[in-house]
Amino acid sequence: MHVRCESRAAPRVGPDPTEPDGALRGDWSHHMGRSLQAYEAQSSPLYLDQGALDLTKTRPSVADKRRTFRRLHEAGCFVIPNPWDVGGALYLQSLGFEALATTSSGYAWSQGRPDGGVSRDMALAHIASMVAASDVPINADFESGFAADAAGVADSVALAVQTGVAGLSIEDSSGDAANPLFELSIAIERIRAARAAIDRAGGEVLLIGRAECFLVGRPDLAETIKRLKAYAAAGADCLYAPGLQTSDQIASVVAALAPKPVNLLVGSASALTMRDIAALGVRRVSVGGALARTAWGAFMRAARLIAEAGRFDGFAEAAGGRDLDSFYRAL
Repeated sequence: MHVRCESRAAPRVGPDPTEPDGALRGDWSHHMGRSLQAYEAQSSPLYLDQGALDLTKTRPSVADKRRTFRRLHEAGCFVIPNPWDVGGALYLQSLGFEALATTSSGYAWSQGRPDGGVSRDMALAHIASMVAASDVPINADFESGFAADAAGVADSVALAVQTGVAGLSIEDSSGDAANPLFELSIAIERIRAARAAIDRAGGEVLLIGRAECFLVGRPDLAETIKRLKAYAAAGADCLYAPGLQTSDQIASVVAALAPKPVNLLVGSASALTMRDIAALGVRRVSVGGALARTAWGAFMRAARLIAEAGRFDGFAEAAGGRDLDSFYRAL
């Protein structure tokens, strides 16, 4: 599925006379671009042209998407946002993003569970549904591989590869509050096992090695870099340390791991722009559960206004139901 976007005036936020209930119409966000080059090149806002879907072209194969994903990691800087359901994935795809990633937290919350509370079977089914629905590469947030030992990680990764993902991440958090990170030797064996499982399946899937030091209360940059370098040597194609905050931290990680690509998590409001991030040498930017938390924030504020004050002001910026219907009907 390919989407053509055209320059057009943005629909205003305000009363929509076509909505029988007087609901306020949502403003589709302007085209966010697919990479730093796309940000630089756009001369005017681009908006989704409903009905402009080109259904004459063949959907890309799993192999096509995997090749595209590898090319994205060769040069430049691109955003890989994290939807938590198929509807969100299709909307992000329509904005021109060239790849998407799942979010373990966003999906878990949608299932009424905490992050880390989803079973392997649930995660695999979710990943498979995202891959099947999307025409862009999907990177799986595969948590800790749903196993403690290397053999278990290998089994899980082999199953993940069968879903058609273009990439998957394995983190080194253990889930043990007393010892929140796997010992380095064990973490390395886990990455090696993931690498071997991917290679046995043809080697097309990108492996992302994650060092969780900053997220588990051990914000030691030297340890983070040591772990990431070890994961690169064990076969990780891309490296990721969620929780980095400063430009100096980011630049240090990028320099230490060059020429391997580095993923940066921007999970909250930040003064850094895509231009800034690209200048630091980052290859790709993910947002983790931030989009899900943004949606939850709006939902919770609106619901609390109703429950606590009997007010419906929280609906003021809601998207129009007919806009949403038109968008999904056109797919």
